[in-house]
Amino acid sequence: MVTQYSPIRRALISVSDKTGLAEFAKGLSARGVEIYSTGGTYRFLLDHGIVALEVAQYTGFPEVMDGRVKTLHPKIFGGILARRDHQEDLESLSAHSIDTIDLVVVNLYPFEATVAKEGVSFSEAIEQIDIGGPSLIRAASKNHAFVTVATSPEQYGSILAEFQAHGGTSQQLRLQLALECFESTAKYDAAIGKFLASQIGGKAGGAQTVLPERLHLDMTKVQDLRYGENPHQQAALYARPSSGISLVQAKQLHGKELSYNNLLDADSAYNIVRCFARPSAVVIKHNNPCGAASAHKLSAACRKALDGDPQSAFGGILGFNQSVDAETANELCQPGLFIEAIVAPAFSDSAIEILSTKPKWRENVRLIAMGKESESERPLDFRFVQGGVLVQQADTLPPANLTWKTVTTVPVADELWDDIAFGWEMVRHVKSNAIVLARDAALVGVGAGQMSRVDSVEIAISKAADRSRGSILASDAFFPFPDSIHRAAQAGIVAIVQPGGSKKDDEVIAACNEHRIPMLFTGQRHFRH
Repeated sequence: MVTQYSPIRRALISVSDKTGLAEFAKGLSARGVEIYSTGGTYRFLLDHGIVALEVAQYTGFPEVMDGRVKTLHPKIFGGILARRDHQEDLESLSAHSIDTIDLVVVNLYPFEATVAKEGVSFSEAIEQIDIGGPSLIRAASKNHAFVTVATSPEQYGSILAEFQAHGGTSQQLRLQLALECFESTAKYDAAIGKFLASQIGGKAGGAQTVLPERLHLDMTKVQDLRYGENPHQQAALYARPSSGISLVQAKQLHGKELSYNNLLDADSAYNIVRCFARPSAVVIKHNNPCGAASAHKLSAACRKALDGDPQSAFGGILGFNQSVDAETANELCQPGLFIEAIVAPAFSDSAIEILSTKPKWRENVRLIAMGKESESERPLDFRFVQGGVLVQQADTLPPANLTWKTVTTVPVADELWDDIAFGWEMVRHVKSNAIVLARDAALVGVGAGQMSRVDSVEIAISKAADRSRGSILASDAFFPFPDSIHRAAQAGIVAIVQPGGSKKDDEVIAACNEHRIPMLFTGQRHFRH
């Protein structure tokens, strides 16, 4: 089938972002394209020696109201919307002296950049709501059968290449550009809606809410992935605007492509270690930590984390909260250990050399540099269900404070507080029902994702083996019965931290007092489904 190219004889150019415009417009003008323009764009073209006709001269109607009205005219929109294969449209063009416009080059007022500025006034923001721009590009996109639309400097190259080769653009390119146009206007309107909603505020159950009445997800594909959860499932990574650090902005320094599961585990790994001030490491398997530790230096934290569950660590993903150095890299080269990926703020040159060359399997290990941590607003978590989206604030955890209450007659020994705080931080990252055992600021046992809490306790103790003696136990939710307490006592647990709130709290507390195990209530549950 022969590709048909729609000719470009006349263009309307009106842009706020002048990037690449001079070269693009010169390429059009050199092949005889007549250019109409407005305001600052018109002056820019003249300054660069490009012949253009001001829109006001063509329409016979001046720009008014400080430029609020300049392209909203039938001679402009008629020229864009006319169907070249409809005789009545062509007769209307002739009757009203309207020229066809074959290319519309418009990018919108920088609304998002404006409202992101500190101290911007409401009136300043309102003036950055583009009216003519979206109307022009929507009209061109609707009539993409004949008209080409450019909404970004990144599109100039492909348009110019086809035009210079064929005198026009292909239907395939015009359709793609129309799609990108409507995606951009949807994003633009969503940004305006979000800003206006922020000025009004909203309430849920009588309290201020950060959850919008209408949810618009603006996602851009970053890359196609090797596969999804399983090799027969296609997958891709999409990014949404974010003020915080994330895997989407991270740089892969070494190794083969990431898969869907790799990204999920890497995200979990970094979200855990970033919570600690001391040098810390974590080992993730199937989205659960199987080892984690804090220490005086990163290599020591790494060693302790790997010792948490050496068998499960095989094929895991590791996260660090400090730049990986040569000493830490050498810890990862122990015999028999296989690692899928490592995520950290950065890697030293010597660490990269070590981790990419020895032993042989490290030729493919993914090294992911997250970059410098920055302050960000409390993010939202999204979970998709059939026909809808569940949205919640992320489960961020404030430091232990005075709301924690010792509920047993047995007090908490001073030397246990660090392990209790570490265990309570870690348990919120484990799938419910979640139980963790911690000793010396390291995980020694994890029970994850069980249907009963007592099963999670049993698994955590089994994983810890003899290391359970002297450890603390953290539970993500209350104990419904005292049976888990009795089992913990048999294993040598020396303190328990949990939210509290069970109807049988009194029986659970009595069991702790019976076994001389201090128990803390935090008053805060941490389910993770």
